[in-house]
Amino acid sequence: MSRQLDLNGQLKQHFGFDTFKGNQKEIVENVIAGNDTFVLMPTGGGKSLCYQLPALILEGTAIIISPLIALMKNQVDAIRGYSEDDGVAHFLNSSLTKSAITKVKEDVITGKTKLLYVAPESLTKEDNIKFLNKVKISFYAVDEAHCISEWGHDFRPEYRRIRPIINEIGTAPVIALTATATPKVQHDIQKNLGMLDAQIFKSSFNRPNLYYEVRPKVNASHDIIKTLKDNPSKSTIIYCLSRKKVEELAETLVVNGIKALPYHAGMDAATRSGNQDKFLQEETDVIVATIAFGMGIDKPDVRMVIHHDIPKSLEGYYQETGRAGRDGGEGKCITFYSHKDIKKLEKFMQGKPIAEQEIGKQLLYETVAYAESSLCRRKLLLHYFGEKYNIENCETCDNCLHPKEEFDGKEYIIKLISVIKTLKEKFKADYIVEFLSGIKSGSIKAYHHEEHKLFGIGADNDHKFWNAVIRHSLVEGLIIKEIENYGLLKISEKGIKYLNNPYSIMLTKNHDYDQMEQENETAGGTAAVDSLLFSMLKDLRKKISRKLNLPPFVIFQEPSLEAMSTYYPISNEELKNMPGVGSGKARRFGKEFTSLIKKHVEENEIERPTDLVVKSIANKSKIKISIIQSIDRQMPLDDIADSKGIEMSELLTELESIVYSGTRVNIDYHISQIMDEDYIEDIFLYFKEDAETDDITSALEELGEGDYSEEDIRMVRIKFISEVGN
Repeated sequence: MSRQLDLNGQLKQHFGFDTFKGNQKEIVENVIAGNDTFVLMPTGGGKSLCYQLPALILEGTAIIISPLIALMKNQVDAIRGYSEDDGVAHFLNSSLTKSAITKVKEDVITGKTKLLYVAPESLTKEDNIKFLNKVKISFYAVDEAHCISEWGHDFRPEYRRIRPIINEIGTAPVIALTATATPKVQHDIQKNLGMLDAQIFKSSFNRPNLYYEVRPKVNASHDIIKTLKDNPSKSTIIYCLSRKKVEELAETLVVNGIKALPYHAGMDAATRSGNQDKFLQEETDVIVATIAFGMGIDKPDVRMVIHHDIPKSLEGYYQETGRAGRDGGEGKCITFYSHKDIKKLEKFMQGKPIAEQEIGKQLLYETVAYAESSLCRRKLLLHYFGEKYNIENCETCDNCLHPKEEFDGKEYIIKLISVIKTLKEKFKADYIVEFLSGIKSGSIKAYHHEEHKLFGIGADNDHKFWNAVIRHSLVEGLIIKEIENYGLLKISEKGIKYLNNPYSIMLTKNHDYDQMEQENETAGGTAAVDSLLFSMLKDLRKKISRKLNLPPFVIFQEPSLEAMSTYYPISNEELKNMPGVGSGKARRFGKEFTSLIKKHVEENEIERPTDLVVKSIANKSKIKISIIQSIDRQMPLDDIADSKGIEMSELLTELESIVYSGTRVNIDYHISQIMDEDYIEDIFLYFKEDAETDDITSALEELGEGDYSEEDIRMVRIKFISEVGN
């Protein structure tokens, strides 16, 4: 009892708190007792205190191994804030000068320093090992321990060397801490750190104050602007996968009157940390960032976390959404999902070692399953981290608030378990899905399973349906994923009993985001299109096209007309904010269109949604200017693509965007090198005289797919739009 009172007293003395949170006290006691300790505690649960307090109490210096310089600096500043002596905590890393390193070492040797933060890279340096050999070490704390595992979302190879280095410096108890670890990652961490016998302290991963939602990725920038305007002045982090998208989106938000700043590793350090500080000090409401952002900050009142692009793993998703509502207040987590992004992520993996690709694919499969599933999102997330959530309706996710229709899944679950059993539990989910659906893939043929009597037993339903059945069965505990050979589907004891004595289990179909995207695209990407105005604008376009003897799509494409029918631009300035309308187009064709829209608005007393006329960035991106300059210098298009680090198809997309917006470019020098004159003329005349739309698929069908390539048709279409339309 006196020990308990003493610990509470120490907590009060060092940190000013009266009571411990959750299982902090038991963890601190275990570390002080000199035992290896494994701590699984979500972001905001108070992980740092679990090693900071024992470090201040025990004799010697605790070595805190941490992956990020920003994170170390924050932690050191925080500890110094509680102490009278700055020497109580130091970090040792590549950002320090020689004299600063000498000062750190002096404080450690004299016993002033109770916590020494090091990056794993610094820990392995020969002179640091020699120096630490002389130090009395109380214990080692491995923070962000999931970095050890290749299955973690933030794998760092240097973390794999921590155990051998500890053995070299001198053994002491180890505490490993992480905010995200699946059972597989947890096993990896313990095995690698040689602490399989460690006492495990696992807090619940449930964050009841967070709301989870996945939206189809159609016109995401517009959706984000609307969401931010509906939630003014709320601290928001928006995550994007690429630096280019971060810059573009941040600019778009600023142009639309939202206080936003970018943050990514490609920016110079001063600007980057300056932007982070402005966000912390509430000089800006929104940070648009790559995943490099957030690990080093502790802002408790982030109200929204928006993923413009789906993360590569559910651990990454949990970690990033976990930055919302750390004070227990409101936290909205909105993610935009498109299967095209998954294809992009798969493409990024190509060229990596096969083992790494396999891991990446498995992690991506989990993310897709989460996004497309219509099960409770909270239940799915917690299941992923090895935790059971027994409440039927969490009431704080889109799937629970808008449930999909249910059906009895008994016969499908029996088929699934029977197939896993017949195939001797030796295959992963994607293989089982191919087998059930009757897809004769390369891997199915390699095992000659297309000849198996059960092959195609579930061919009445597609792969998405069977993925949903697998997801439900995992959550129900009827099947499990093996930990050692991760991803192999095994039948649990409960599953064996179910096969012998089946009962009704209600299932819901997955979301079909592909279909939603298509429906949205054909409906103009928004439900707010004024159909009467849209048909009037199409008639006007037809009239002008006849007068000028031009195909209608050369004047404005349909997405541009749909945007006009949604936002009612009544001046050339507003018209330029519509997709596919540049200054040239607005000047050449704008007057008749804006006059018609203005008349329609006045006659029908329409209230225009001026706050949501999404303004685009002038000269949308620097890359476009650079491409135009390269074409002016007559650089071959493949060289331009290489110099920009993009594929030829991406370069053509940029060029299409340029010419459709009304800017003229001349790529004749390139086309004449790779195609003969008749060939060019055939395609050109098709668009000039025969084409009803500028659609490439229709062009391929009409011209003959075997004779003309998609790339060639796109190039000639660019030439055509540029010469005839601009």
